[in-house]
Amino acid sequence: MGPTPDEERDPSRPRERRGDGGPRLTEDEIREAEAEFGITFPAEYRTYLLEPFGVRGVNPLRRTPEGWRWETSYTIDYHLLATDFPHPDTDPDALMPSRDDFSDPAAFDAAYEAWDAEMNAYMDRMTAGCVVIQDDGCGFSTLLVVTGPLAGTVWFDATATTERIMPLKSGGRSCTFDNWVRGRTRSTPF
Repeated sequence: MGPTPDEERDPSRPRERRGDGGPRLTEDEIREAEAEFGITFPAEYRTYLLEPFGVRGVNPLRRTPEGWRWETSYTIDYHLLATDFPHPDTDPDALMPSRDDFSDPAAFDAAYEAWDAEMNAYMDRMTAGCVVIQDDGCGFSTLLVVTGPLAGTVWFDATATTERIMPLKSGGRSCTFDNWVRGRTRSTPF
């Protein structure tokens, strides 16, 4: 068995450039990033990171002075990457207390404050286990789920206007990373 492409590569020369301007990653770099985040990337995404020619528009993963980071204008909660992506049907609004259910206004106020605190915590966790793979502008982005039972699926973050994250569909089925890369223009929310 001969040397790997990384072992053959002259360290004084940059690695091949990807279509989006970021260098392809080595297996060792991918393992390093996964160890830093405490996750294993979905198989399709790992394969993509190893390919010499990426797809323009996919946010590249790079090593920075702060550690491994995706190049994006949106916030990624790196400390929540190892947390399973919450199922989007979880609706804390359904648990909002109703004034009609309380005879004591102070009891309602206490229940509402507790619900409001939980709602704020839920909103902070909405994108747990996701990375921004494409900036869509105006507060919208495309997410790749990297942990939990939905890992490998692609979602549209519409929280800028709707407080919802919606699964992308391709041919009526959940859109995987490969589906999304191959036919981004054919993927639609819902």
